[in-house]
Parts: sequence; C-alpha cells; structure tokens
Amino acid sequence: MTPQDRELIARLSAERAGLRVDPDKAYLLENRLAPVARREGFASVHDLVCAIRDRDDDRLAWRAVEAMSPAETAFFREPQTFARIVGEVLPDLAMRRAGGKIRLWSAACGTGQEVYSLAMALAESAPPGVTVEVFASDLCERRLEKAQAGVYSQFEVQRGLSARRLVTHFEGLDDGFSLSPRVRQMVRWRRVNLMEDLGRLGQFDLVLCRGLLGHLLEDARARVLGALERTLAPGGWLVLGEGEAAPGLSAVAGRPGFHGRGVSARVAA
Repeated sequence: MTPQDRELIARLSAERAGLRVDPDKAYLLENRLAPVARREGFASVHDLVCAIRDRDDDRLAWRAVEAMSPAETAFFREPQTFARIVGEVLPDLAMRRAGGKIRLWSAACGTGQEVYSLAMALAESAPPGVTVEVFASDLCERRLEKAQAGVYSQFEVQRGLSARRLVTHFEGLDDGFSLSPRVRQMVRWRRVNLMEDLGRLGQFDLVLCRGLLGHLLEDARARVLGALERTLAPGGWLVLGEGEAAPGLSAVAGRPGFHGRGVSARVAA
C-alpha cells in the first residue's frame, strides 16, 4: 500500500463509520484488507484500493471500511459484567416490566460471542414473568454471517467459555463447535451503522456496546453515545466496557461500565 492508499482508507473509515484509523500503521491496514482483496479477486491490497478510488465503487469501499472496524471479542468477556446483568439488572427489569417485554441489544457484536454469552445466560436463568427479546448488530456483514452460523473454533471457545457451558450448549464438529439451535434462535440479527439514525430500531431496556468507543474519533464517539442513549427506554441500562464512560448517563457506583437512565436506587446501591 502507498501512503496515499492508507490515507484514503483512513478517510473513508472516518467519514462512513467514525472509525479512528492511523494511516501510519501500514501492517495493520495490510493485514485487515488482504482478505478483502483476495475475496474480491484482486492481486494486492493496492489494487483493491485503486479500484475503490478509480471506480468510485461504493460496495468495495464499504467492504474496506467494515474490515477496519474492531473485531476483538470473546465469550463472557469481563465475566463480572454478565454476573451483574443476570443477577441484578434482569431481575430489576423483570420486576418493573412484569407481564411485558424486555428488549436487549448487543451493538457492535462482532462474530457473536458476546450476544451468545447473553443468550446462554438467559437460557440457563431467564427472568420469570416477562418475554425477553435479544437483538444483535454489527457494521460488518461477514462477521454477522459467521455469528448467525454459530460455529466456532477450538481457540474461540477456549476464550471465556467454561467446560460446562461448552458441553451444555455446543455440539462438537470435526474442526470446531456448533452452538445449539435453541440458543442461536434466541437472537435476531441486523446490520447497523451506529453513526446512522438508530430511531428505527425502537427502544431497548439493555444495550451492550463494549470495546468500540476507543476505536472511534472523538466527535463520532459523542455522536454514537448520544444515539445509544436515545435508544434506552426509561429505566434502561447502557453497558460499556470497564473504564469506558457515557457522560450523558449516570454511572452506577461500584458497577464499572454500567450506566443507567432512571436506574432504581435499590439496584444501584
């Protein structure tokens, strides 16, 4: 890749998805874009970028931007977060939504480990008296395809998944593990760019968006946080990664990453 190639990808990533991409990190860009170039039939990443530039190819441009979006994820990442969701947040929501519906959304879900962690926890201990709907979204279509398939390698299941859950929720394959249809069918999927209008998605009682904010430009970070805040129903929760902050919402003392809109004092105490 030439410096001009890298500058173009950084600019497209910023304009389309608010992503902070350092054009000086040549190895990172090459590593992320090489699979895209191969799939699209180009001999090199440079040829891919030339096609984006010369043809003004919107589809190829999006494939490149999607490849630059963060992909790091794992099952039950920061396990204390899931313990608090299952042990504190969901019972509180079930009490306040008794007889109704709880909507949960994993934004920027990557290849699905996080939302499936939530689904497995619900399969094991769903709050009584309510209907729970689970949604997941990501910017990258290929990651969503992998997530919906629910097939993971030995390396992937070893990252955060206990032996008990592996036996309970997965079936062994020759080259990996397949998640049970029961858990996969709990989740509804959609490609979503968090920089766009999120009002069409409706409101949610719990939104998880962990590990994304540090990859966004400052203006985009504020925009995404504001959009996520507006998707929260009254009494809803936004769960970020530990150490990530949402200035527009109240942080819950003693619960790193948890932010609430009208969170009850009983849960926050």
